[in-house]
Formats: sequence, C-alpha cells, structure tokens
Amino acid sequence: MSRNKWFIAVLLISIALLSVASVLAQDNSVAFNSYSSDPVPRAFEESMVAAWNEAHPDMPVQHSIINHEDFKQAIRAYLIAEPAPDVLTWFAGNRARFFIDRGLIMDISDMWEAEGFDDSYAPGFNALATVGEGKYFLPTSYYWWAIYYRPSLFEKAGIDGEPETFDQLLDACDKLNAAGITPFTIGARFRWPAAAWFDYLNMRTNGPEFHVNLMLLKESYLDERLQATFANWQKLIDRKCFVESPAALDWQEAVDDMVQERAAMYLMGGFIVDSYPDEMEDDLDFFRFPIIDPAIPVGEDAPTDGYFIAAQARNPEGAKAFLAYLGSKEYQQAAFEQMGRLPTRTDVDISGATPPVQKGIQLIQSADYIAQFFDRDTTPPMAEVGMDGFMRFWDNPADINAILQDMENERLRILEEESE
Repeated sequence: MSRNKWFIAVLLISIALLSVASVLAQDNSVAFNSYSSDPVPRAFEESMVAAWNEAHPDMPVQHSIINHEDFKQAIRAYLIAEPAPDVLTWFAGNRARFFIDRGLIMDISDMWEAEGFDDSYAPGFNALATVGEGKYFLPTSYYWWAIYYRPSLFEKAGIDGEPETFDQLLDACDKLNAAGITPFTIGARFRWPAAAWFDYLNMRTNGPEFHVNLMLLKESYLDERLQATFANWQKLIDRKCFVESPAALDWQEAVDDMVQERAAMYLMGGFIVDSYPDEMEDDLDFFRFPIIDPAIPVGEDAPTDGYFIAAQARNPEGAKAFLAYLGSKEYQQAAFEQMGRLPTRTDVDISGATPPVQKGIQLIQSADYIAQFFDRDTTPPMAEVGMDGFMRFWDNPADINAILQDMENERLRILEEESE
C-alpha cells in the first residue's frame, strides 16, 4: 500500500471511530446486564423491561441476560470496562461491598432520596443499602431464615407458645428431651447450616454491627465478645439441643428427622418447605431466633438480591431513572404477584399471600438489620476457614481458643494479602 493510501485509510478509520463516539454520546439508552436466566424470572424481567421501553421511547433499556454462573465469572470484567454496563443485577452483603470498596459501584444517594426510599423500604434493607454515608445497592428480593418447628411436638412436650427469649429456648430443649424428642435437627455435612447458628448467636449476643464488621475483617476473632457468642452456643450443646453427629447428614436429609417426629425444630431458610411433605405443612410453623440481649438491635439473615449502577456507567442519569423503576412499588408488586418474590418495600400489598409468607415478611421487615449469611457476608477464604472452625467446635467445644486463633490467623493473612 502506498504511503498516501495508508494515510487515507487511517484517516477514514479515525473518522469512523469519531462518528461512532458521536452516536454513543447522543444515545440515551441504558445498558442493563442481568443474571435472571431461569425461565420464570427471565420472562418476568423481559416483560417489565418491555413496559419501561414502551413508556420511555427516548430512554430505551438494552437488556442482556447472561447465564447465572457465567455472569458471576464475568462481573469484574463488566465493571472495569469503559464504559461499563449501566445497571447490573447482583447480591447484597460482601459480594457487593467488595466492588463498592474498590470504587466500582456508584453512589445512588441522590436517587434514593428523591424517590423517598428511606420511608418506603424496611429499616433492615435501608441499612443493607448503606455504606458509610452513601447508598450503593438497591435490595429488591430475599428469603428469610427462622427456626422451623412442629407445633404438635411442642404440644406433646408441654411447651406453651413459641420461645421469644434464649432462656425460653433452652427451657423448650429441656422439655423436648424429657419427652424423648431431639430439640434440633441439623444437616451440616456441607458445613453451611452450622454457619447459620454462628450468625444468629453472634448477632443476638453482640449485635449486628459487630457481626457485620467481623465479616468485613474489621474486628478480631480474638475479641472477647466472641467468647460470649460461643459460650451461648456451648449452653445449647450442654443442654443436648442438637442431634448427634450433625455432619452425618446433608440439610435435606435432616428434614426427615422432623417428618418422622424424631426432632422438633430446624434453623433453616424458607426453602425448607420445598423439601417438606405437602400433606404435613399444616403442622409446620416458624418463629424468630430468640432474643438474648433485648438492649441490642435485631439482625436477621435474609440473603438478598438486587441491583446497582456501575461507577463507569455511560449513562448514569438514565441508569438512575431505570433503577428507580426497579425499586418502585409497581415493580415489586408485580414481582410479588407473578413470581412470589418477597418485597423489600413496606407498601407492597401482601394481603393475597398465605399466612406463612405474610409472617415471614413481617419477621424480616421488623428487623433493624439484614445480614446475608456467613459465606455471603465475608470473603470466600475466610468463610472456608470459619465454617471449618464451626464444625470443629461442634466436635470439640473445648478447642475454642485454638479455633478462634486459626480464624484470626486467616483474617490477618487476608488483610496482609490485600495490602500488597
């Protein structure tokens, strides 16, 4: 190619790139990347995006749905792209905090305030959206955790009502044991059900603020407050509140202990009903994890999904407008009615829900803080060592000091690695 032809080719390419940049600058569309790849949520999301596009032809949403697992692998690449997608689906807790701390998620405080979300979102979800002085994450759906139980077995053991305090829970364990019924079943072969006990005992003993800071590696595992958490766990073990050999079963196998009337209670997520016989659900109820210290705020585990805006979004104003729609009463009402998604807003009409669902929503919406669960709230390496530690404690409670030292060593290792 001659020098003149080469120069003309480069000039034409430059003009083309400038033209594309000009079009992008004028484009008011919103890029929305989502992991809602399962058939039901996909169809719902597509219908709601279509409704938005019909109402906002000047600000259309370009909707990309990516396989759930592929999305999780790709999200870092999405967020460092220039420009990044404007709006993305994601998980609350440490999964979001990881990107917030690295400046990859946009502060949406102005949108939050303009939409009045402080007044329409439950207190726990308001707290979940907040980092420092700003709002960064829009929580929109969740499922609750609670202590599930069989009322008929409580009646058989002479237990009058659902335990509201830790002492009442210990008393219920004594009565169930006296009646020949194991108080709690648990299937901890894969460890994570044991982490729920740590979450709740720590939040009830020391409060959700300490618990969350511990998850963020800001508190030491050698802090004496954790000794109090495990001392309360020890009380449950000493009162023979659990099945023998919790690691022998997975979580679904442990449900059979309740079905067969061998155990009365199970600390588990709301998805337990999917593994419980339909014909026996009339004899299945749940209650909030009992209070240990009434002076501290109430935290609950409720793994939560939602949305955020990338810090390098091309159209931040359009993204905020679309995010306001995703967080609106209209959107959450439709998600509740069409998919059974539990609303984070307090003004969604839930009168058509079953009594158990209404009870679960009230349990979570009355909480002061919503935690995500141990392995969502802390880093993956810390979660691995922590869950190993919980199982070691169950096997040998006397080893608690060594367990906490190992957990602290891992916390310090992670912090040192992050500082390099």
